[in-house]
Amino acid sequence: MRSRSALEVVNGSKAAEPAGVFYGWVVTWTAFVILAMTYGVQFSFGVLLPDIVEDTGWSRTELSFAISTYIFVYSSLSGLSGSLTDRSGPRRVVVLGAGFLGAGYVLTGLSQERWQFLVSLGLVAAIGMSATFVPCTSTVARWFDRSRGKALGITTSGGSFGGIVVPPIAGLLTTAIGWRRTYVVLAVVTLALLLVASRLIVRDPSVKGLSVDGRVEVASTDPDATEVARASWGMTRAQAMATPVFWAAGGIFFFSWMAVFMPLVHLVPFAEDIGMGKGIASTMLSAIGLGGLLGRTSTGVLSDRIGRLWALALVLAVQISAFAAFAIGTGLLVLLPAAVAFGMAYGGTTTMFPAIFSDQFGQAHIGSITGAVFAVAGSSAAFGPTLAGVIHDATDSYRLAFAIGGGMNLVALGLVGLLWMFLGRSAPGELSIT
Repeated sequence: MRSRSALEVVNGSKAAEPAGVFYGWVVTWTAFVILAMTYGVQFSFGVLLPDIVEDTGWSRTELSFAISTYIFVYSSLSGLSGSLTDRSGPRRVVVLGAGFLGAGYVLTGLSQERWQFLVSLGLVAAIGMSATFVPCTSTVARWFDRSRGKALGITTSGGSFGGIVVPPIAGLLTTAIGWRRTYVVLAVVTLALLLVASRLIVRDPSVKGLSVDGRVEVASTDPDATEVARASWGMTRAQAMATPVFWAAGGIFFFSWMAVFMPLVHLVPFAEDIGMGKGIASTMLSAIGLGGLLGRTSTGVLSDRIGRLWALALVLAVQISAFAAFAIGTGLLVLLPAAVAFGMAYGGTTTMFPAIFSDQFGQAHIGSITGAVFAVAGSSAAFGPTLAGVIHDATDSYRLAFAIGGGMNLVALGLVGLLWMFLGRSAPGELSIT
């Protein structure tokens, strides 16, 4: 018999199962759309990169620095966007982000000087992007307990879906109208879609008169009725940061994400460098997107069943293997499966991020907690593209960069064991809220 969870007791009431479609799934799919569009445009940079180099004469190192600045800024500001989401709800944050993203991408397309490109993409667009991942995932986490992994898997798979659909479209647009007009088109579509989506995203179930998982409150004489439900429980950011679990878990994502943008930015140019045509090379990003779509959805469901740490260790091992394949691969037969595997692993790791912290530290302040982690760990991702660009310009190859990326993920895998130790478990499994 299943023991009753804290969610089944809310302020002296017992939670009954809901009738009809739970609005949490509307929030989940709305967040999916937001991430699909924003990450789809972000991942298109690798497709546009060769055309930008050819048109402007700027080096890959210079352009890699711009995208690294973008990653650093939007990751750093995620702490602020997470706190704003806790205080004001996700709707205002998403609307504000939509305005900055639209303006940033338009200005990127109009840039004539390197400093203009850097400010437009690395600052303005980055401010807008900071209002997407943390606000969306922390909001979805508030709506679920039993199916949190599944819901977050759906939400984060939006980024992978966008990676499948948007980059090929951006490539076709670039061929037809040039990279500058392509950025303007993407800006307009992004702005319009996010403004519509913002009307559907709601902060938490209480706004709709619901409980987490959609259960409806009914009277109860249960002796445990005074127990505080997990839905309303949560450490503050300061309390969470005082625990070793916070730093061990944060370290895992710090080292994994440090390398994650190497393939996302440089795999298409790498494929072209070793002789693939532009069209075939562009499919590398679609392969990553397809893998991410599979990895995010399957890892979320899997983690609900076997535990977050087992799932996290598995996807990190797969990611190490993918980087090794990039480092030694010489053709499509190796690189294409490796791109799918990388996408599955990267997507799975990203799905585990909000689930792990929500499980461990509760939901009351989950926006500010995940925002704080993302601000540090996500900012480390800015290191990868610049390092890969520098290594390429020095050696005329990306292979050493990919090998280093595998090593970074090996460190992250080792930290899973440290987190296991801190949690005091005999085997990797579900994180405890106690």
